[in-house]
Amino acid sequence: MKTIYKNAAILTESGKQEVMNILVNEDTGVIEQMGTGDGWTFDREIDVSGKLIAPGFVDVHVHLREPGGEKKETIATGTHAAAKGGFTTVAAMPNTRPVPDCPEHVAGILEKIHNDARVRVLTYGSITVREAGREIVDMEAVAKDIFAFTDDGVGVQEAGMMFEAMKRAADLGKAVVAHCEDNSLIYGGAVHEGRFSETMNIPGIPSVCEAVHIARDVLLAEAAGAHYHVCHVSTKESVRVIRDAKNAGIKVTAEVTPHHLLLCEDDIPGNDANYKMNPPLRGKEDRNALVEGLLDGTIDFIATDHAPHTEEEKSLPMEEAPFGIIGLELAFPLLYTQFVKKGQFTLDQLIGWLSEKPSRIFQLPYGKLQEGEPAEFTVIDLDEEKTVKKEDIVSKGKNTPFYGEELQGWPVMTVFNGKQVWTEDE
Repeated sequence: MKTIYKNAAILTESGKQEVMNILVNEDTGVIEQMGTGDGWTFDREIDVSGKLIAPGFVDVHVHLREPGGEKKETIATGTHAAAKGGFTTVAAMPNTRPVPDCPEHVAGILEKIHNDARVRVLTYGSITVREAGREIVDMEAVAKDIFAFTDDGVGVQEAGMMFEAMKRAADLGKAVVAHCEDNSLIYGGAVHEGRFSETMNIPGIPSVCEAVHIARDVLLAEAAGAHYHVCHVSTKESVRVIRDAKNAGIKVTAEVTPHHLLLCEDDIPGNDANYKMNPPLRGKEDRNALVEGLLDGTIDFIATDHAPHTEEEKSLPMEEAPFGIIGLELAFPLLYTQFVKKGQFTLDQLIGWLSEKPSRIFQLPYGKLQEGEPAEFTVIDLDEEKTVKKEDIVSKGKNTPFYGEELQGWPVMTVFNGKQVWTEDE
């Protein structure tokens, strides 16, 4: 079965849009031809009428919650949300129950992925048993089946344990991915320590809580010869530490979330837990530093940290509600509307940060739109304008502060392994 996608707008290497056709072999899942020629043989024709076709987005930081947190999300619902947002590859964090900390637990998760996922799901392995920070997992036993190692959700507190984990991961050719918080500096905080926390009398988490952990870890990574990747950077001090480490030749990479690029503490309207995420929304200077860091290459790409929770949980006050915000379905239109349309990012930059860059950093063979490569792409209507509504969200989690936003540039179809896994009609 061969399908031709006609009249697609494709971004060239120069960043310009060129209209061409794409021929997909659905049996092999490969792009057979791209171009403007005639005489192609195909079974089905889909005219995308000048809509943009971009490589499938790659998100190395999502929480699918299954097993153990199915009230919040499942592999089926989370990958539905991913496909709707244009993502064809996601990497699932290990804070599940059970934790993927041994071959049996990893195998159970991989079986669920095989049965239920709409798109590709890579799974992380934890650094420590049960993510408890007391004992390093048998990394050699799980390495062949996992994407990278992380205890995301909690920072590894002991420097000696992190150093040993980095050395083992380096020997296995795996990255160490870190949620950076020094627990002795959290102070029971629910939001950023700043103007909002003072006004609302809510305990705050200081910026140094994150930055000091990164500073420790980049030196450990240098000594261990490891690839060290920083999750969801949120402070100007963190950006400075990462920039200095890169200048020193240390193999450190970093990601930033859409919500940290878009929002700061000044945007929080009150005690609304939809604005509670970890790391928290920081100050305006921090947000500006994140944008600058992304533009100058200090921060390598964008990841959503899609973190669904139940509406009951998020209806609690900020002091009691869990941290987290959903991100898969809204990432592209939010960033396109707020940055590309306003001239701060180019379309080519945005698509690169969502596809090619994470793939290259983690040596994944994805994020490409070329002949002979996997047919994994998203069709985007750059002119479509819609209001963000709760009833349109397909994730089980509805926790986002962006309801009511008028956004432009929406994915309308996603193709994975040569086949349509989501369309706007759905």
